[in-house]
Amino acid sequence: MNTFKIGEVARQAGIPVDTVRYYERTGLLPDPVRRPSGYRVYGLEAIRRLRFIRRAKALGFTLVEIEDLLAVSDQRDVHAIRAVARDKLADLDRRIGELTRIREALAKLVDHCPGRGESSSCPILAALNDEAEAGS
Repeated sequence: MNTFKIGEVARQAGIPVDTVRYYERTGLLPDPVRRPSGYRVYGLEAIRRLRFIRRAKALGFTLVEIEDLLAVSDQRDVHAIRAVARDKLADLDRRIGELTRIREALAKLVDHCPGRGESSSCPILAALNDEAEAGS
């Protein structure tokens, strides 16, 4: 059986050692076996799980969502995995829509700001200081 120390596991998973420890504390990664010396000893499954977490994070999943993904992944429930991914996709679409609206509002303010003169004539400052306009 292949066993690895924490530094090697972190390197192979492409994450910092502190992140491995954090995932252990939060329960995303099961507690490793410890040698009598106190060193943590990991197997290949730990590397696979850490890579899964890293890739899920890269796709925008939160650690709570990753915990759900890991649970259904461990059960091999493809239908549930698809449902979690579909929900994440809908959330990303909603956030993209919000960010697009925010970008358009900010672009309009930047376009209307002369970039010179009195600060009282700056539409950016006016929008940031006026709740009614900033909310629209």
